[in-house]
Amino acid sequence: MLNSDTSWTPHSAVVPRQLATASWATSPAVRRVMQGNTSRDTKPEIAVRSAVHALGMRYRVSVRPLRDLRRTADLVFRNARVAVFVDGCFWHGCPEHHAPPKANASYWATKVQSNRDRDKDTTQRLREKGWTVLRFWSHEEPLSVATQIANVVATNVRVGKPAARRIKSCQ
Repeated sequence: MLNSDTSWTPHSAVVPRQLATASWATSPAVRRVMQGNTSRDTKPEIAVRSAVHALGMRYRVSVRPLRDLRRTADLVFRNARVAVFVDGCFWHGCPEHHAPPKANASYWATKVQSNRDRDKDTTQRLREKGWTVLRFWSHEEPLSVATQIANVVATNVRVGKPAARRIKSCQ
């Protein structure tokens, strides 16, 4: 028999229901919704990948450009040394679309700022190692993003960075 302090899960019998006392979530429902957000394979990211693939380009998905750097890029063109990030407007503070939440405003302001700081640090570290870093907002049109990516990858191949497979024309 379950009471209001316990819940049933398929992997175990009865588990106490808990919400961390210092949780960022304003309610258990909000916590579940936010935990459902994924860090990869978002709709904008998939749309960009699909457009890039349609141009005949091949890439790695959600990998570390540098093995010793614990940061993953959304698309990586190792041979051309290009790392692509598709940043979400909410999580990375898009100047055009970011609207800070009213609940836990100070938590989210700190969170978004730390994401921005980490983005700058990642970009700097990759550039220091000879990588070209491309950052796009999730609201940008995927075909336009794919064309920009293709142009940079083709340029990097032409200027003497390690050869990559030929790609279809971007025009």
